[in-house]
Amino acid sequence: MASIPGFSVLGRERMSGVDTAWLRMEHPTNLMMIVGVMIFRDKIDFKKLQATIDQRFITYPRFKQKAVQDPTGAWWETDKKFDLIHHLKRVKVTAKNGRLGSKKELEDLVSQLASEPLDFTKPLWQFHLVENYQGGSALISRIHHCYADGVALISVMLSLTGETPEASLSRPVPVAKRPRAEMDFWTSVTKPMASVWSGAMKLTRGLVEQGLEIAKDPATMREFATKGMELADELRKIAMMPPDTATRFKGNLGHIKRVAWCEPLPLAEVKVIGKALGCSVNDVLLATAAGALRDYLIRKGDNADGVEIRAVVPVNLRPIEKAHELGNQFGLVFVELPIGVDDPVERVRLVNERMCALKGSPQPIVAFVLLSAVGLGPKILQDQISSLIGRNATSVMTNVPGPQKPLYFAGREIDEIEFWVPQSGGIGMGLSILTYNGKVQFGLITDARLVPDPDVIIEQFGDEFEKLVMMTLMGPYGPEYADELERAFGDERSTSAAAKKKKLKRAEK
Repeated sequence: MASIPGFSVLGRERMSGVDTAWLRMEHPTNLMMIVGVMIFRDKIDFKKLQATIDQRFITYPRFKQKAVQDPTGAWWETDKKFDLIHHLKRVKVTAKNGRLGSKKELEDLVSQLASEPLDFTKPLWQFHLVENYQGGSALISRIHHCYADGVALISVMLSLTGETPEASLSRPVPVAKRPRAEMDFWTSVTKPMASVWSGAMKLTRGLVEQGLEIAKDPATMREFATKGMELADELRKIAMMPPDTATRFKGNLGHIKRVAWCEPLPLAEVKVIGKALGCSVNDVLLATAAGALRDYLIRKGDNADGVEIRAVVPVNLRPIEKAHELGNQFGLVFVELPIGVDDPVERVRLVNERMCALKGSPQPIVAFVLLSAVGLGPKILQDQISSLIGRNATSVMTNVPGPQKPLYFAGREIDEIEFWVPQSGGIGMGLSILTYNGKVQFGLITDARLVPDPDVIIEQFGDEFEKLVMMTLMGPYGPEYADELERAFGDERSTSAAAKKKKLKRAEK
């Protein structure tokens, strides 16, 4: 009985298997924190920040609980000495000659905090208010992955905001269902899997509840056997997957992380290019990331031609209407990134082809069930699974959709939102993509021993997208997208082909 997730005993609540798995993955070389930054053009008042966290964030009872472990497993335990002062900090970025903090200095501070573990004697989260960032403020958040996944935490962070300055300062109404957002790849994968997941869970519950009686139904047993064989076959594929390609992005990890982010891309332009090429926004963004990684290898003198690396991509398994609920409910898929392909359009085509091949795959469910199982078993088994994932991939890449209108926090408008996902095992790089208010934000985190200068990669994202735009405009596309392309890229389409080629060459340089 004590092993059942959610079961309480002596003031403790049993942690679910998958949340336990993410708790146990904590390692000095890869801390299991989701790190985020909100940037404001105006200054945030610290007292209003305190009130917002008090009235909106810690109303989730989980955030007053510590994660504790003992020989019987992992538990949620209420912190009887909880004090907000331990979780809210006022800081200033190191600025020279008394000037305001720069983006580089804020990146240095976020890198430092991303390399420092949270205090496990207290609830595992912290907010740092940067009071001197470019005439405004920045808010750095650090929340341990065992509390929730990216979709849930974005929903939590949105619950701290309002659509007007006044609404962000008032006491919130009870949590409502989150409006459906564009989920790109996540939705396209989880929709076809819904029946598989529902059927597998129904059959499993049936076996538990009805015991041997269900075995008397041959049709049910055949269905159960088919689902089980599909999942077992997918598990075998993951276990037998060869190690990922050896590049400078893989190697022994250190204890220092480096973060960077770039100027956002206009979401409308990304959507238009995706439509013209017959693919999703996610395909365009992952292909753009592959191009930036290719450029970095070439700059370092490495041969990038024909090279492919695997990215672990989280896949949401949580119903959208339950996005506000805490906990981890996502699976993982391995995606081959064609960084060895020079042609931007061809890269998009390959990414789209591979993403389509994953639709309906049971791989995310297998990963979720596997993490749930090892989280309830001995840690040595989980370490082996984590090592397997780290061996088979080079990066974690996630795309989380945010609101497409401006939001306010503690009375101030949020100008930008960035976040960085943790990496497990031996993975030393994470790319996070977030859409907010018509913009696409890219955040990159790397192990400083492997990639000490992630800004060099991240700054190439804009140029890579520019190359893709120019190649798309020069190539064939469906006439139904002509008007949209005209509106989005009128100046580019009005130039001659020769001028386009010159602009493309400048972008390549």
